[in-house]
Amino acid sequence: MTDLSPPWRITALAAEHVHSLAQCHITCWREAYRGLVPDHILDAFDVDRRAEQWERLRVRHPNSTHVALVDDQVIGFASVGASRDESPVTPTELNALYIRAAWYGTGVAHALILAALPSDIPCSLWVFEKNPRAQAFYRKHGFELDGTTRIEAFTPTTEVRMVRGVDG
Repeated sequence: MTDLSPPWRITALAAEHVHSLAQCHITCWREAYRGLVPDHILDAFDVDRRAEQWERLRVRHPNSTHVALVDDQVIGFASVGASRDESPVTPTELNALYIRAAWYGTGVAHALILAALPSDIPCSLWVFEKNPRAQAFYRKHGFELDGTTRIEAFTPTTEVRMVRGVDG
């Protein structure tokens, strides 16, 4: 008999995962955004600083971030919280969903979004305009572009908003 369980497990972020999450976060940005985000921004990320940020978020908002682990290494994560938009279109925002490139297409992202965000919750998210792969993934999970754009907070990159569960 073949074991059909995936090689990863999904769990809420715990203190022992914070440093590995910081490494994963930085790696994912560099893998996904090289050529889209200026190199000097990607190269300036610091693992210890990012870990401190994730630890503060973990303590302030328990169970809002889920990680995908292989052994004790974070290979992906999803983070959900209250919308940060000035005029929110949904109460909930998917703040982050990242997977290491080696795990693209394996189902990790699907498992993470299901763990972090039940499908019946209205939600918004921001995604880079020039990231069609991510937009296609989100469309599979019921998100649609709503026509709103903004410039990402610390890069000169345009983001587009996607929403689901909004009557209109």
